[in-house]
Amino acid sequence: MKWASPFALKRAGILGMNRRNVAYIGQYNKRSLYPLVDNKLKTKLLAEKYQVTVPRLLGTVVQQHEIEHVAELVTNYASFAIKPAKGSGGKGILVITGRQGDDYVKASGSVITQEDVKRHMTNILAGLYSLGGKPDVVIIEELIEFDDRFDGFSFQGVPDIRIIIFQGYPVMAMLRCATRASDGKANLHQGAVGVGLDIATGRCLNAVQFGEVVSHHPDTNRALNEIKIPYWTEMLELAATCYDMTDLGYIGTDLVLDKNKGPLLLELNARPGLSIQVANGCGLLPRLRHIEKLKRRHSSAKERVLYAMDAFGLPDELPPVGQTGS
Repeated sequence: MKWASPFALKRAGILGMNRRNVAYIGQYNKRSLYPLVDNKLKTKLLAEKYQVTVPRLLGTVVQQHEIEHVAELVTNYASFAIKPAKGSGGKGILVITGRQGDDYVKASGSVITQEDVKRHMTNILAGLYSLGGKPDVVIIEELIEFDDRFDGFSFQGVPDIRIIIFQGYPVMAMLRCATRASDGKANLHQGAVGVGLDIATGRCLNAVQFGEVVSHHPDTNRALNEIKIPYWTEMLELAATCYDMTDLGYIGTDLVLDKNKGPLLLELNARPGLSIQVANGCGLLPRLRHIEKLKRRHSSAKERVLYAMDAFGLPDELPPVGQTGS
């Protein structure tokens, strides 16, 4: 989908970066609350308190000397993920999917040694991947088991779902599918496919890669219009609860679907990007203004989800993916 001019952008209701920063992030997100989402460990512990499901925490590494005992910590786990607590954009995440003797197998299939893993943890502690380069903490958590219903929709990496929550209401969502170009990461700027999702049903509306509309996954050739997210209402309710959990008015919630545990919260973002509008083929601004004009806000996450599904859901009959309007 392309917008030819600033006037076309305005007609489409596109939320720009400056307006987002001032009118929504600046107005609805208190800076004192940022640590709740900028630190994945704090987010995880807070989520558990609010009974929001998250990948199970296996352990943490706070001091350099603790790295020597990591092998003992994960001895009973063939697969796990190592993350920086204050990382962003997927930087510093090491995914281990198996073992070869004392060595570890990465998601790409390459093999690394225990020393490689220890070196990676040392870099995390030193702040190599953290916001502002500040000293960090290593998080080791249980690896998400890829749900079979997403086979063919992602290359190597686990697809995740970004839902924008405004004042507790889900206003826009997309599925981010890893590709060969994105190196197995769900990062649209690196070449992942962004699939816009209907708020009412969780089905595919539109899909883009590098800003261009696509109809099939570039590596698997799976038709993207087949996508309809299972447990969709539960996903929306989980995301909406994150508003009550953090008191942040404008947040991006990143969720995954685990084969055995269902919807899980991966992380939260107090400064969510704007490419979700491109994936959906429409702007955020009309939906944000709709919520701002509500005379009475709904108190529970369930009520807010039902309202949003009714207010922002799209018609049943839509053009096929790859044939969306301009």
